[in-house]
Amino acid sequence: MIDEELVRCRPCGYVMKESELGDVCPACGLPRNVFEPYREKVSSNRLFILGLDIHPIAIHLSQTFVALTPALIIFHYFFPNFQEIIVHSVIYFSIFMLPISLLVSTVSGVVDGITRFKTLQTPMLKSKIIYSLLILILSIIQLITSTSNVYHWYTLLLGMAIFGCAVKLGLLGKRLLDVILPGKYVPRKKKSTTASKN
Repeated sequence: MIDEELVRCRPCGYVMKESELGDVCPACGLPRNVFEPYREKVSSNRLFILGLDIHPIAIHLSQTFVALTPALIIFHYFFPNFQEIIVHSVIYFSIFMLPISLLVSTVSGVVDGITRFKTLQTPMLKSKIIYSLLILILSIIQLITSTSNVYHWYTLLLGMAIFGCAVKLGLLGKRLLDVILPGKYVPRKKKSTTASKN
């Protein structure tokens, strides 16, 4: 992609090959005349690492365990005799796998942050690291305090706390999706209020 002519949508920042551009932006639907020439400023090595999508895949895996654990514990409270062996096995497996998947997510997040932004010292990345470590610590506590067949109130409470932190972490990550990629995007000038009154 780095050797081909690239264009970028000025309003939404979507970058694509010029040869693939149709009548509208595939991301926001605005007409093709909003596109501008774009030169990729990220090195091919960094693009290759980012293109592997290791961090997004690891995040989705850990999010499955984050959501599954409290949901199944609540389900088990209401339906204690429904497929009891299977439900217990899945809950315990989720509790066991969560810290492992979080370690992979955290490491891949650090690599992704350094590759994408060349630093981990930005306020948003610092917040993401704090929430990631908090989730990891809570998941280890949950693993240590849980048993394979009995789920106490604190197991559920830990699961809900982990889920809450994961939601906050996801919202922080969502805000990073809005970061405009390097380019020559120039925002439109606002019309002055005095000119509109005349």
